[in-house]
Amino acid sequence: MSRLLLAAAFVFVHDPVFRFAVLLTASGTDFLDGWLARRQRATTKSGALIDPIADRLFVLTAVTTYVVEDAITTGAYFILLSRDIATLIGFLVARSVPWLRAVVFRARLLGKLVTALQLLTLMAVIATPTIVPSLVRVVGAASAASIADYTLALWRERAT
Repeated sequence: MSRLLLAAAFVFVHDPVFRFAVLLTASGTDFLDGWLARRQRATTKSGALIDPIADRLFVLTAVTTYVVEDAITTGAYFILLSRDIATLIGFLVARSVPWLRAVVFRARLLGKLVTALQLLTLMAVIATPTIVPSLVRVVGAASAASIADYTLALWRERAT
């Protein structure tokens, strides 16, 4: 839940050093939260649902803030959010098609990689803006791979 507060802080504070600290904190809490839950065997269904939502909302807020401030292009905006948009569309399709059997949606390595790359790109906007276009392309490629990976995993799960 801290990432939701950090998202609000990101929007309202314009100091680059503070924003970078917010990005580092959000990244750290994301990693620490998952690591502690697994290490202490304290994973819960609600935590498994809330964590990715908090991640997505934080990234959406930061990327939207950057596009509004002209720190990134509209094209970069959609590339950075492509995996999240595809996930949302997949969720809506799965909920609206009555014959699709419900399956458990688990985090996958490529999805975690995309999140890490998104956060790295958000930090680069502040620290090294010249590499942002290259990072956006990397996020786009990782997102495409992640979308394919999630799609295949869900098809396999539904087939069993």
